[in-house]
Amino acid sequence: MLSAAHHAAGARATQRCRALGIAPYSDLADALYRAWLTPAHKAALGALEGWMTEAGMAVRIDAMGNCIGRYEGTAPDAPTLLIASHIDSVKNAGCFDGPLGVMLGVECVSALHAARRRLPFAIEVAAFGDEEGSRFPAAMLTSRAMAGTLDTADLAIADAQGTSVAEALATFGLDIARAAEARLPYTPIAYLEAHIEQGPVLEAEGLALGTVTGIAAQLRYEVQVEGQAGHAGTTAMPLRRDALAGAAEMIAAIEEIARAAASDVVATVGRIEARPGAANVIPGAVRFTIDVRSGAEGRRDAAAAGILAAIGAIAGRRGLAARWEEINNLPASPCAEPLMALMDSAIASTGQRPFRLVSGAGHDAMVMAALCPVAMLFIRCEKGISHNPAENVEVADVAAGFAAMMAFIDSLGDTL
Repeated sequence: MLSAAHHAAGARATQRCRALGIAPYSDLADALYRAWLTPAHKAALGALEGWMTEAGMAVRIDAMGNCIGRYEGTAPDAPTLLIASHIDSVKNAGCFDGPLGVMLGVECVSALHAARRRLPFAIEVAAFGDEEGSRFPAAMLTSRAMAGTLDTADLAIADAQGTSVAEALATFGLDIARAAEARLPYTPIAYLEAHIEQGPVLEAEGLALGTVTGIAAQLRYEVQVEGQAGHAGTTAMPLRRDALAGAAEMIAAIEEIARAAASDVVATVGRIEARPGAANVIPGAVRFTIDVRSGAEGRRDAAAAGILAAIGAIAGRRGLAARWEEINNLPASPCAEPLMALMDSAIASTGQRPFRLVSGAGHDAMVMAALCPVAMLFIRCEKGISHNPAENVEVADVAAGFAAMMAFIDSLGDTL
C-alpha cells in the first residue's frame, strides 16, 4: 500500500516533469519542444545534474550527451542496474513522455540515499537525449551508442537547418570522433524503464500500472510519387498525372489494409509533402512516410508487403512512378520473463491487480535489449493522450509507479 513518502515522491517527480515543460527547457516559446543537443537540452541537463547530485549520485555526461547518475552498491565491483528513459520530445509535446521515467529513477535513488541504504548492485540513472528523433532523421542514437549498436556511419546526417551531428556535438563540447566512448563499460544485470502508457488500455481497465510484455516491431518507409505538374485550369481530368490524387488513393489503401490485417497491426502516414505546392498547379511530386507496427514481425511484414504492392498498383494504373526507401526497421523486442514476474509482484505490492500489455510505441528499452534483460513499467495517462500538450498523469498513479519500482529494486536484490 502507498505511504506518505510514496505520494511525496510521486508529487515531486510530477512537478519536475512540469518544470521541464517550459522555458528555458523548451526550444519553442509557446510550446514544448526539446530536441537533442539544443539549448533547451543543455538547460534540462543542468537541472537534472542538480537533482541527481541532490539524490546522492555522482553525475557524468557521456560522449553523446547522455546524463548519467551513479549510486554505488555495497562493493566497488558490484554489478549495476540501469534505470533510464529519455528527456527529448516531439514538437508541441506533453511533459511526461520520457522525463517521468528519469524522474522516478532519481526518486528511487533519493529514497535509498535518504535511508542510507546500499544494495548488492549499483544503480545508474540515465537520461537519453534522442529517443524521439525529432531533430535528425534517425532515432535512438544516444541509447544505441550506449548499447554499443550504433554504427558511426549513422551519425553522418544533418538536421533541417543543415547542422550536422558533428557540429551539434561540438556545441556541447563533445567530439564525434569519441562517440564510441558512450558505450557502457559494463553489462547491466537489468534495464528498467518506467513510462506513461501513451494509450488508453490501462485507463479502460481501471488500473494505474501495467507490466510491459514487449515492444512492437516497427517498419518505416519514405515514399516518393512522381507524376506531371500542369496548369490547374487547362489540363483536362482524363489527361492528368496528379501525384497528390494518386498519393491520396495510396493513403486510403494503407488505412484499409491495416484495418483488414491482424488486430494489432497499425499503419500511419504521418508526414506528406506535395510539390510544387501552388494553388493553381497540379502536384507533380509527393513524398510521404509510412509507419507500420505489430507485436509480431510476421504480421507487420505481411501488412507492409500488402501496402507496398497496393502503392505500386495504384501508381501503375494512374500513370505515376512510385518508389520507396526503408528508413527504419526495428524488430519486436520482448521483455525478460523473469523481470516481468518481478514487476507483476511489485505492482501487486501496491495493492493493484497485475496486468500485462504490449507497447505499440517504441522506447529505448528495445535498443537496450541488445545489451541486457529489460523490464518496463507503464503508468496510466489521462485518456491515453500523448505527443500532445494535453498529456497528463495523476500524482497518485505516479506514486504507485514509484512504489512498484522500489519493490522491483528490492526484489531484484533478493535474486542476487
